[in-house]
Amino acid sequence: MGTTTPPRTLAEALRARGDESLAGLLRARPDLLNPVPNDITQLATRAGTRASVVRALEHLDRFALQTAEALAVAPDPAPYDTLLSLLTGDGLDDGEQRDDVGAAITAALPGALATLREQALVWGEDDRLRLVRTARELLAPSPQHPSPTGLGPTVAEATAGMSPGRLQEILAATGLPATHDPVSAVAALSALFTDRTGMAELLDTAPVEALSVLDRLVWGPPYGEVTPNPTPPVKWLRDRGLLLPVSTRTVVLPREAALHLRAGRAHRVPEPVPPAVAAAAERDPQAVDRAAAGQAFMALSTIEELLKLWDGGGPTILRAGGLSVRELKRAATALDVTEPVAAFWIELAYGAGLLASDGETDERYAPTPASDEWLDLSAEDRWTHLATAWLAATRTPGLVGGQDAKGRALSALGPELDRSAAPDVRRRVLALFAELPPGTAPEAETLLRRLRWERPLRGSAPTAEGTDLRSRLALWTLNEAELLGITGRGALAAHTRALLDEGEDTAAALLSPLLPEPLDHVLLQADLTAVAPGPLERPLADMLSVLADVESKGGATVYRFTPGSVRRALDAGQAASDLHAFLAAHSRTPVPQPLSYLIDDVARRHGHLRIGAASAYVRCDDEAALNEILADRRSTGLRLRRLAPTVLAAQADPGSLLEALRDMGYAPAAESAEGDVLITRAGARRTPPRTPPTPVPEGPPTPDDTLLGAAVRAIRAGDTAATVARKEPTEGTTPAPSGTLPRTTPAETLATVQAAAMTGSTVWIGYVNADGAASQRVIAPVRVEGGFVTAYDHTADEVRTYPLHRITGVAELAEEGEG
Repeated sequence: MGTTTPPRTLAEALRARGDESLAGLLRARPDLLNPVPNDITQLATRAGTRASVVRALEHLDRFALQTAEALAVAPDPAPYDTLLSLLTGDGLDDGEQRDDVGAAITAALPGALATLREQALVWGEDDRLRLVRTARELLAPSPQHPSPTGLGPTVAEATAGMSPGRLQEILAATGLPATHDPVSAVAALSALFTDRTGMAELLDTAPVEALSVLDRLVWGPPYGEVTPNPTPPVKWLRDRGLLLPVSTRTVVLPREAALHLRAGRAHRVPEPVPPAVAAAAERDPQAVDRAAAGQAFMALSTIEELLKLWDGGGPTILRAGGLSVRELKRAATALDVTEPVAAFWIELAYGAGLLASDGETDERYAPTPASDEWLDLSAEDRWTHLATAWLAATRTPGLVGGQDAKGRALSALGPELDRSAAPDVRRRVLALFAELPPGTAPEAETLLRRLRWERPLRGSAPTAEGTDLRSRLALWTLNEAELLGITGRGALAAHTRALLDEGEDTAAALLSPLLPEPLDHVLLQADLTAVAPGPLERPLADMLSVLADVESKGGATVYRFTPGSVRRALDAGQAASDLHAFLAAHSRTPVPQPLSYLIDDVARRHGHLRIGAASAYVRCDDEAALNEILADRRSTGLRLRRLAPTVLAAQADPGSLLEALRDMGYAPAAESAEGDVLITRAGARRTPPRTPPTPVPEGPPTPDDTLLGAAVRAIRAGDTAATVARKEPTEGTTPAPSGTLPRTTPAETLATVQAAAMTGSTVWIGYVNADGAASQRVIAPVRVEGGFVTAYDHTADEVRTYPLHRITGVAELAEEGEG
């Protein structure tokens, strides 16, 4: 094929491309690489399959899609000027189509066409543009699948099967010359509908009601129902072929007539230019960064609080997986947030690998060993870890509380929350933020409009909430970004720009100065509270969270000391003297006397009672204390009985007995079988090592340059083997049928490859591997010895060794100019 010969098939068009262009196709449509096609013909076949074409169409922006839709209703093949006219109109619409829109279409069309060509959806030169057949079938109109353009079938398609007599009646009603040839009749009617002057004269004679009917059908859908006795306006249109029958009760407005009424436009509103994202507000960039940093710090505090909440073993896992509604409410109450926000924090910790199931028989959620490593990081590094996990996560907490396709409730940490489009939407939303000047908050509606323009087909099906999935993902992204400190006051923060463009280290360096420094002290007050005027260093915060309960959070955290909280510290192995020393060392104010008395009083009674396993027992050296317990009505359910003057036995388990006596106002301590007090330490429950959940890919991963280069070389080599010219067989030799392996005797095979090795020429062989798989290869033999031929394999682009007995036959390649 000469370089000036136009391609006749998609395979020929792909074969004429350069390696860089083929790599661009494989990069844009990575599904074509699985597995790597054997040659160009197989690549073209795979690029025309329905699943692959649908996936490619879903990645087009609105104007590229409108271009493809216009080609689907254009003649096949269509010249460039015809395509341009379908998008801009014929200019005879009384100025309805503005000149600036036409100029924008003219400027944008080459780029849209280049995109369609690169993705192998359109091929051919500008004078013969062809949309691949599968795409035309998907986008062309039919009664079952109306065209996105709202156009109906052509006159020729709509009149297929119509009787010649009926065609003659239509010609007579429109004033066209009669003809007995149905093809000529259809051509005459089509010519009338495409003739601006003739159609104008015909419509001038139409009743006003008939024009109203056309107005309802012109922009689609073009189909309408009629009764057995249609109204006079409908009968007038049907008699003149402006409405053609599809069935006994359905008529359609033919494409040529609709295009006349539309002034030649395939779309009512072409959108050649992406809609701009408008600014909702412009704020001081430094104020934005400070607000985002403050929210980032709150995010870290919330995740730490969640880890502490589930430190000793979190809630049980539902049989179907996930968190129950009751446990989600409990977590929301503990974190002092709404349930949707609690679901977000839980999913974020899970996605970052900080929470997981423990894998026990009674399976529960608990912190992972990685959570301890995360807590040891600096605040800025902890934030970048969370932000990076959020950007890549396909789990979508916004779905929690909704229902799946079968009407089942979607729960937090459940198995049905993955949406593969989520990472792409998040990054695209943030990229649109980044295009605005620093400190600018975008208007949400214009941002959604831009996303719909960029992917009009992806996730465009409306949901029960009335919006498509990508729009919902974008709205969730806006809310989650603000919660996480990605944005501040609705605008993108500087540390987020650095995270997207330069990486985690730069983002952490920008965020660090904006985060408050951890403090090593608190302010003790006489009302049994302690005020932390800022974030606390981790050892201090951990100890204080055991010794006191958080009463309020905000700019300053208020802790309250209670008998229960002091007992919790004693249960963790602390002595009263340790607690006094700790408070004295970390308080900027004197330790209040009421707090000292509280610690001493609880410590004096702590461990006075001992709990062990009988099912359980109570041991106490003070018989009066045991008598008091036996006399208390609240102990009836424990079914206590005296075994000895200082020992009571119970039917309840030790844990239940311990909690029951504490609820009665006592301060018992658990003991081991050896009689030693059991120390309960915070953070003892950890899952086995767990990896974070793997994001569910949206499709095949985008191949890197190395893989693309190797794939292009393999496809080229396979194409060479499939299309290379072979010499004509010698006299008396039967030629191999096209597409089959060459066949020669073992002696002929050996002689041919030996000659090729001596002359350095290339030959074509048929080869059957050890698994019985047959293939054709083009090789340049280098050495032949010991029953093996060592050769450079053009198909695999490497040197290989082949056993001669597995070569079915060999043929010499034609010289340049032969074949």
